[in-house]
Amino acid sequence: MELSIREIGYGDQSINKKMKIYLNLFHAIVSEIHFWDKLDKNEKLKKLSSFLEDFKEIDILVDYFDDFSVNLKKKTLNFFLKSVSSP
Repeated sequence: MELSIREIGYGDQSINKKMKIYLNLFHAIVSEIHFWDKLDKNEKLKKLSSFLEDFKEIDILVDYFDDFSVNLKKKTLNFFLKSVSSP
């Protein structure tokens, strides 16, 4: 992420400031979607819309995250760890 910020043209002093902004935004998103499974579709749309104001296809994102959540629940942690092999 730092490299992307540098490619945009920000200097060393600005990078720390931008990283702090991005990190705070990330934590805000995580805290808003913490109980994603308990929200209905309209609430999910509202939450994502607050972070992605100019994005037109938020309903597709909601469906994607719902499918992703279901997929995660079907697999064990060992499935996602490369160094762990199944017996």
